[in-house]
Amino acid sequence: MPIHYPDILSEASERRSFSYTTKDAILYALSIGMGEDAGGLPFVYEPGLQLVPTAVTVLGGSIMPPLAAGPGLRKSSFDFPKVVHGEQEILIYRPLRPADTLFTSTRTISVEDKGEGRGAVVVTETRWTDEGGADVAALVNTIFARGDGGFGGPRAERVQQADEPARAPDISVSMPTRRDQALLYRLNGDGNPLHADPAVAMRVGFPGPIMHGLCTFGMTCRAILQHVVGGDSSRIFSHRARFTAPLFPGETLRVDLWVDGDSVDFRAVAVERDVAVIRNGCTALRPAAARSEPVAVPAGAAAPGLS
Repeated sequence: MPIHYPDILSEASERRSFSYTTKDAILYALSIGMGEDAGGLPFVYEPGLQLVPTAVTVLGGSIMPPLAAGPGLRKSSFDFPKVVHGEQEILIYRPLRPADTLFTSTRTISVEDKGEGRGAVVVTETRWTDEGGADVAALVNTIFARGDGGFGGPRAERVQQADEPARAPDISVSMPTRRDQALLYRLNGDGNPLHADPAVAMRVGFPGPIMHGLCTFGMTCRAILQHVVGGDSSRIFSHRARFTAPLFPGETLRVDLWVDGDSVDFRAVAVERDVAVIRNGCTALRPAAARSEPVAVPAGAAAPGLS
């Protein structure tokens, strides 16, 4: 089935409960390499355990859960072998606990038709709420459905995000990856064989299994946690980036950081190939003075979306 517009804008999931444990929190931290660095212990050891903010991309279930169209409307689908993860953004409204029971729901918030043969851009929003309905976190997920353009939807061009600052990075962090890191990361719930099976990877044009894009995304958050905010996860309000190329397990990831007050721009580069795998990264921080105070949503951020 193709994309049906505007019916796709009605698509949403049921609100459902989910739980995660300290074991889940520690597994995620280990899978992005937190156990390898000095200062990583608070994310991998139960006393005083903190949750890495980007763990929200895996703890609530699939980043692309099944969605249902509204009553009497047509359900859309994609040519999934041609779907790629384009961008990811997370927003954290209050400190995340190392174990919790929460609620999640997902809806489609926008669709752009690039035209026949040019694909489509589909944006969904997933919200985490507590039992009383208060926001805990949100994820804005952008996919590029390369095989699904030409369905008659809006063609407005999306605003191009600015490149990284022209000056040299303030901080560059080198992170060697393990050859088995994708095998470990997939235990968080993404069992796509592209990240494990060499034959599957070669069938789609890669020389071998590739790292999960969200693993690389998590490693950029790890760099900011350990080199900008002193390991204080409550400082991070939002973290977003655009995926530009795959990282291969065993390669070295270099994360370049530009720090401007409570905003951090970043990019990530596969060192051995000198290829940028993440661009247009930006993290919004809460002021250091607020780290021991109740978490407040920054002004203008109540309705999360791509900026």
